[in-house]
Amino acid sequence: MSDPTAVLDDLRDESDELDRLVAGLAPGAWAAATPAEGWSVAHQIAHLAWTDRAALTAVTDPDSFAAEVAKALAAPHAFVDDGAAEGVALPPADLMHRWREGRELLLTALREAPPGTRFPWYGPPMSAATMATARLMETWAHGQDVADALGVVRKPTARLAQIARIGVRTRDFAYRVHGLTPPAEPFRVELTGPGGELWTYGPEDAAGVPHAEGLEKVTGPALDFCLLVTQRAHRADLSLHATGPDADQWLDIAQAFAGPPGKGRRPGAHRAAGHSGTSTDPAGGPEPGGNTRGGTGGGRR
Repeated sequence: MSDPTAVLDDLRDESDELDRLVAGLAPGAWAAATPAEGWSVAHQIAHLAWTDRAALTAVTDPDSFAAEVAKALAAPHAFVDDGAAEGVALPPADLMHRWREGRELLLTALREAPPGTRFPWYGPPMSAATMATARLMETWAHGQDVADALGVVRKPTARLAQIARIGVRTRDFAYRVHGLTPPAEPFRVELTGPGGELWTYGPEDAAGVPHAEGLEKVTGPALDFCLLVTQRAHRADLSLHATGPDADQWLDIAQAFAGPPGKGRRPGAHRAAGHSGTSTDPAGGPEPGGNTRGGTGGGRR
C-alpha cells in the first residue's frame, strides 16, 4: 500500500461519520459510560484527539515525538489515560474543536508527506499509508464504543477492508505479544464484506485437499473479524470459523493494536449491549468493543 490516498479518504470519512454521531449530543450525553471501563463518550473523543496530535507530531517533528515516547516509557500504564483526561476536562465544544483541528492537520501532513517517508511511532516506524490505516482502525474502534454507549447500531461500510487487512497483517504480533511463537505458515482468511463481496487474504488452499494436507483458514463476516481484532467483541459472540488448531488459537488472541495484550470483551457483552447477532446484511451494524480502552495505534482496547 504505497499510495495512501484511498486510506486517507477512508480515514476522513470514518472521522466525519463519528463527528456526526457526537456533534449534536446534549451536555449530559458526553458523560455516558462506554464499554471501555472508566471511560465516557468524552474520554473516547479526547483519546482520538490526543492520538491524532501525537501522530501529527511524529509526522512533522520527529525529535519532539521522541520526547513523547520517553514520557510514555516512563509511565506506560498512565500516559494514555492522562492524555484522555486532559481532553475530558474541556467543554464539549472545545474538545470537538481540538479533535477536528488535529485530525485535519494530520490528514494534510500525511497527504503532503514525500513518498517513501517513514515516521516514528510507539512501535515500529510507519509509512503514511500504515499510519493512516492505524488511525482509521482506532477511529472505527473507539467510534464503536461511542455508538454502543449511545445505543446506536452503525451500518458497516467498505472501509472495514482496511481494518481487516491490518488485522491479518498483525497475526504474528498477536502471538508474540502473548509470548507465543507464530506459526511458520500463513493462514487463509476469507471474509464476507458488507455488500456480500468476498475479501481474501493469504494463499489459496487446493480444492478438495483435506485439512491435514492443506492450509489453516479463518472465515466469516468482515464485520465480525474487525470486531474481534480490535477486541470490541468476544469470539463467542461472533460468527467466525477457524479450520485448524493454529487458526483456532489465533482467534483467541487476535489483536491488531499496539501495546500489551488487551483484556478484550467478556462473553455475552456483545448481546448485552443490545445486539442480537452479527450479519453480512449491509443494514447491520458493528457491535460492542473491548473493555480495555486507549492505546497507540489501536487504542486502549
